[in-house]
Amino acid sequence: MVERAAVVGIGAMGTVMAQILAGNGVQVALLARPEEPIREIFAGHENRRYLPGVHLSPRITPTQDADRALGDAELIISAIPCQYLRGAWERLAGCVPSGVPIGSVTKGIEVGTRARPSQILRTFRPDNPIAVLSGPNIAPELARCLPATVVVASDTPGTAELFQAMLSTSWFRVYTSPDVIGVELAGALKNIIALAAGVLDGLRAGDNAKAALITRGLVEITRLGVALGARAETFGGLAGVGDLFTTSVSPIGRNRTAGEKIGRGADPDDVVRESPSVIEGIPTTRAVLELARELDVEMPITQAVHDVLFARKSPLVAITELMSRPPKAETTPPR
Repeated sequence: MVERAAVVGIGAMGTVMAQILAGNGVQVALLARPEEPIREIFAGHENRRYLPGVHLSPRITPTQDADRALGDAELIISAIPCQYLRGAWERLAGCVPSGVPIGSVTKGIEVGTRARPSQILRTFRPDNPIAVLSGPNIAPELARCLPATVVVASDTPGTAELFQAMLSTSWFRVYTSPDVIGVELAGALKNIIALAAGVLDGLRAGDNAKAALITRGLVEITRLGVALGARAETFGGLAGVGDLFTTSVSPIGRNRTAGEKIGRGADPDDVVRESPSVIEGIPTTRAVLELARELDVEMPITQAVHDVLFARKSPLVAITELMSRPPKAETTPPR
């Protein structure tokens, strides 16, 4: 169906997406930034920086030639961190032919504009079909072909189904959804809760606390999602609670790991500086809290995470304040 594809971004998730496509017989150009030393990174035909120990398919070609990689592609996957997405696509957009579907695996909200990744892509490629992919996907597990699932959403007929066909394997099950807003927001918002889960781990707060956090965290990210036009049921599915659970408990999840370091007393700026990969939940927290205030949506956990990250509030104080909020019913009766 598709013979040639391009993946933009050589991080762990971009590399894994390239592996899956290549495993399905697709020739894949894995596009790196001009300044990245790709000969060093891909020595021995593995991604030594972001996915060490995984031998890449011979169908994958690391490259910095955007004109050729994108110009020849029949399908594109964008795997660039959210805060760098606009700058990258401002440079790359002119290389993409009209009509070529673009799928985004980026999870985040842009600071300042509060735009979702698909909205940024559509700014530069308004005539190309856009899809978003999100779900409980830890890249190193995908690289080992461990069983996993993902949801792909698009508002262009046939686009989600195309990505479903090209990414499905015997171990990777792809579901479709019409809810672009919900799938994309769920993937972004869960990183905030994962940061909080890591803080609890760092404080050794226990499983009861983490269960409460995940459950109440799901409530507030659903609340914001619905206010922004998402379907509530999306947050109860793989892109919502599925991804939230995985990210909040996985010992190798970037956001949970960052939160754990902060819970143990590390300065958030040091955690960001020392991380080899982007911790999307940190800038997303700032953007999401701005959205919540604008829409008058109550998000107490997000507020607490924001205060710990940016106001340097003690995690213990933030937890105490959350637990001391006025009593209320768990659910609100329908009107």
